[in-house]
Amino acid sequence: MNDQIIEALQAQFGEEGVYGLGESHGILQVTTAVENIVPMIHFLYAHPVFKFQFLTDLAGIHFPDAKGQELGVIYHLHSLENNVRLWIKAYAPIEEPNFPTITGLFATANWMEREAFDFYGIIFEGHPNLTRILNMDEMDYHPMRKEYPLEDATRHDKIDELFGR
Repeated sequence: MNDQIIEALQAQFGEEGVYGLGESHGILQVTTAVENIVPMIHFLYAHPVFKFQFLTDLAGIHFPDAKGQELGVIYHLHSLENNVRLWIKAYAPIEEPNFPTITGLFATANWMEREAFDFYGIIFEGHPNLTRILNMDEMDYHPMRKEYPLEDATRHDKIDELFGR
């Protein structure tokens, strides 16, 4: 069915609108532009055969070395009727991390988008309540961005051999 999904998406959005095609463990992965997210998800939701009507997850990602595409969102969709899963990825520059909200189609996207905002600083335009969900409101940074070293280099109380170093 993955080939049928690719054909339908490329027919609807063009080959330039559906790229980065891949498959992992039978799950189709596609990449698209931010402006295609809402129309593409609506298309897959309303499609008479595919019926991707369940949002399994929505997650933010950060690739600091990918200039112009540092922040991204992965949408995990599931067609319960066909037992088929699909990942849709889109990327935006860190200076303008704006994505459209999909809360109008999936109510569960509300908290998922708030989490991506809280941890990555991704702004979901049109979201009904885009506020922090897990971190303190006073935080002036987004903790899942790879902007800080993983370990405190000044600590001397660790024995490197115990950590496989």
